[in-house]
Amino acid sequence: MVQLTKIYTRGGDSGDTSLGSGDRVAKHDLRVAAYGTVDEANGVIGLARLHTGDDPAADAMLRRIQNDLFDLGADLCTPEGDARAAAKSEGALRIVAEQVTRLEAEIDAINEGLAPLTSFILPGGTPAAAHLHVARTVVRRAERLMTELATNETVNAQALQYANRLSDHLFVLARQLNDGGKADILWEPGQTRT
Repeated sequence: MVQLTKIYTRGGDSGDTSLGSGDRVAKHDLRVAAYGTVDEANGVIGLARLHTGDDPAADAMLRRIQNDLFDLGADLCTPEGDARAAAKSEGALRIVAEQVTRLEAEIDAINEGLAPLTSFILPGGTPAAAHLHVARTVVRRAERLMTELATNETVNAQALQYANRLSDHLFVLARQLNDGGKADILWEPGQTRT
């Protein structure tokens, strides 16, 4: 268990921070941006959960996802690949295939109860769904940062898969929380041109 006794350290006052390997990098480093964006998504999911109390199953899924997002942040915070980082990060927490598989199973189960889409969906509907649509877009941004990071450094393939599945999961869960898709707001192409 993590024990935090002091919240501020002053270690980042000069604009750098420590990775899980102990290496110091700039706070604007791509790796830091990636796991910072994962943290942002987690915060938006927390907002969505303020509106899921009447749906214990959805709330439990989101609670597990929030925990997974801390795992994902820890994964991204600890570099893979070079010998020095590997030695420092032995036993590092990594996203595993089972976490991706669980998301896929939940996506399939949720999607079974939804009407097929006839158009793209405008973000909105219930407060929970609206927040999940924001979370979905933040996860997509995290995924873009992760794939950019992966062009220069090793990124756990399961972490990339998790981010990709998570945005899909948040999409179908938002639809479910929009009265099974009945309260979805559909895009009407060209509707506002005249």
